[in-house]
Amino acid sequence: QDYYGNKLQKSEDLKTNACITLARPLPKAVRDALERVHEEVVARYYGCGLVIPECLTSCQILDLGSGSGRDCYLLSQLVGEQGHVTGIDMTEGQVEVAKKHIAYHMEKFGYQKPNVDFLQGYMEKLGDAGLADESYDIVISNCVINLAPDKRAVLQEAYRVLKPGGEMYFSDVYASQRLSEAIQKHKVLWGECLAGALYWRDLYSIAEEVGFSPPCLVTASPITIGSKELEDIVGDCRFVSATFRLFKVPDSSRAGPGQVIYNGGIVGHERELVFDANFTFKEGEAVDVDAEMAAILQSSRFAEQFLIRAGGANAATPRGCC
Repeated sequence: QDYYGNKLQKSEDLKTNACITLARPLPKAVRDALERVHEEVVARYYGCGLVIPECLTSCQILDLGSGSGRDCYLLSQLVGEQGHVTGIDMTEGQVEVAKKHIAYHMEKFGYQKPNVDFLQGYMEKLGDAGLADESYDIVISNCVINLAPDKRAVLQEAYRVLKPGGEMYFSDVYASQRLSEAIQKHKVLWGECLAGALYWRDLYSIAEEVGFSPPCLVTASPITIGSKELEDIVGDCRFVSATFRLFKVPDSSRAGPGQVIYNGGIVGHERELVFDANFTFKEGEAVDVDAEMAAILQSSRFAEQFLIRAGGANAATPRGCC
């Protein structure tokens, strides 16, 4: 709270690139939406990825660690006036900045009433903030789960508030090994999103324990520290920022492998949908998928975008989404 509420006043105050989203070409819809976000909100943005999944119209979205609200205001334009975005953050100053600009953005977007709200609270205890079971289509998070001491509680709460078939789409920092106590207690490294980074293999085990489908890796980028003092402390540990998607797949949707055909038409992805690092779906093209991916597509908001058939030519040798 002190680091993000007082020590950091703008993204340029960060000492590493862990909490900075690398410059990549943005889809036009996202680029246009970002241009309409207030400059104070953008200036206080600390994230490590683009947490804008596809197929968002009319969705109910929860942003864990929403900060000054940049991602919320981006998404509020993409879900439309019938959708809704809730941001929750533990830092009072950040929540105040986000709330201050609600009226500005609704007028800018041409909405009759706000489709965003912001709460102060902890992502490990969403119930304390009044967030009910199975109330969201998507949960996003941008470089903040590393700041929570209890990562399992965060994923457990995200799972609880997601509707069946819902998705957790999030970017965060991961470590190549479990971190020493000296690293974990270093205040600057913690604030810079490194000292709390999860050992990447632990994400897979925690997701399974909570009930999520196996994590699907979307993108990953190495992190450079750029400070000799901090590099000496972390030693040979390496860090990466990565975006994963997890799905809350109902047991009733689990069957065998299948073959899917993307119907096209998702805004911004009309001809091709890059779902994760393993699966790219082109309009009208049949793709063999394993049982896990078949269940994800069948049970999620993507179901209407695909023709899904049981079986498949390569059913015996699934590729997996991990």
